[in-house]
Amino acid sequence: MSKAVIVGATSGIGYETALILLKNGWELGVAGRRLEKLQKLKALAPDRVHIRVIDVRDKIAAEELTALIDELEGMDLYIHSSGIGCQNVILNGSIELDTTATNVEGFVRMIDAAFSYFAKHGGGHICAITSIAGTRGLGAAAAYSASKRFQNTYLDALEQLSHIRGCCISFTDVRPGFVDTAFLHDGKKYPMMMSPSFVAQKIVEAIDKKKRTVIIDWRYRLLVFFWRLLPQRLWKLLPIRN
Repeated sequence: MSKAVIVGATSGIGYETALILLKNGWELGVAGRRLEKLQKLKALAPDRVHIRVIDVRDKIAAEELTALIDELEGMDLYIHSSGIGCQNVILNGSIELDTTATNVEGFVRMIDAAFSYFAKHGGGHICAITSIAGTRGLGAAAAYSASKRFQNTYLDALEQLSHIRGCCISFTDVRPGFVDTAFLHDGKKYPMMMSPSFVAQKIVEAIDKKKRTVIIDWRYRLLVFFWRLLPQRLWKLLPIRN
């Protein structure tokens, strides 16, 4: 039986991905900050779901991940679906620092722990939910877009490191656009919204095919294509905010 750990599984994309993997016969270790949400997942398949409360910002989060893997008795796939972000046009410092604490420091802590486990145990697959926001710096969400660019680059670096060290680790960088989760329930209107279940299905398909980078869906692939073409002098004129 294939075994996966999902960090950030208590809601949204992570939760929906867990449901699909369960349906497909996987045994799961699921983690997040809300125990009641984790218990709800475990109730769906008590014999195949192991739970642990983990906050990626905690210094002991990597040790907690290791304990969850031990309880699961191994891991073939690690999915990182933990992240925060919001529009911050007034550049509130605490918001920016909270975002980087989760999306940069927490990301590194957990991804490194997963990498180290796979390097020691003969390989595996790391899948991270990043964002199209990492394509260019978004003025309305500076820390968020920069942290997502960091995640993209960090995965690139670890893929090279895996090759240097002779590890057999696959990487999948999933870059969604706007997804209808509590993350975006802030009273603003967002275009081209996708359902979490749709995005989760695309993630599982990408994992099955071991795709390296996935932008969900075709509308966002087109958008990102044109974003990349714009010179910086034009990019700075775009009022990208809601």
